[in-house]
Amino acid sequence: MPQQNQINLQGRHAVITGAAQGFGLAITTRMVESGAYVSMWDIDAAELEKAAAPFGDKVRTQVCDVTDVGQIAAAVADSNAAFGTISILVNNAGITGPNDVTWNYPIDAWRRVIELDMNAVFYCCRAIVPQMIEANYGRIVNIASIAGKEGNANAAAYSTAKAGVIGLTKSLGKELTHTEVLVNCVAPAAARTRIFEQMSQSHIDAMLSKIPKGRFVQVEELAHLVAWLASEENSFSTGGVFDISGGRATY
Repeated sequence: MPQQNQINLQGRHAVITGAAQGFGLAITTRMVESGAYVSMWDIDAAELEKAAAPFGDKVRTQVCDVTDVGQIAAAVADSNAAFGTISILVNNAGITGPNDVTWNYPIDAWRRVIELDMNAVFYCCRAIVPQMIEANYGRIVNIASIAGKEGNANAAAYSTAKAGVIGLTKSLGKELTHTEVLVNCVAPAAARTRIFEQMSQSHIDAMLSKIPKGRFVQVEELAHLVAWLASEENSFSTGGVFDISGGRATY
């Protein structure tokens, strides 16, 4: 990776969901390096403890199922007690679900994907936006996907959920234009993370074949974009979709 530019998040308090690995851990790393305090939320207690160890008192961990509004409320209270008002929210937690054609897609799997990948974004925004409004400052970055713009065959639930995240981002961004709370999302191509364990090899190969750059995005590359969107330097963009697709995105 080339030398990174400095992003100033000094003293900001960020909540990152799905923070124990993959995109979430890379985003945590970049934000801590930029001076932020990070509340790391994840459902996997063991992975969370291991991931947080290098950061010391710059992070606070919270085992949280973000599909459970009660657990979100408890995590918000704990995070506020640790680091004060939440000024940055990164909705990253997600799963891909199985690969199958829509007419054979398991109903239970569909519900799990929609609940975590889309509904949980709404739940977290609903819980945290009021304190951002009160402070008249906030940055929300939702992790969508190029699949939400184009649709991936054999991944209807994931594609639908990520399309929903894009729609939610646009709606919430417009609702908050009278404030200094900005809401954007990123639409990455796939990255080689543990989420690949949920996919068939044929699906992975199909995704790679669509990327003109001929490789998957690196988690650090996405983290750089998220850090800028979460900073004061991003002062005018809201309701936006920022592609990081290696040339795959066509609109």
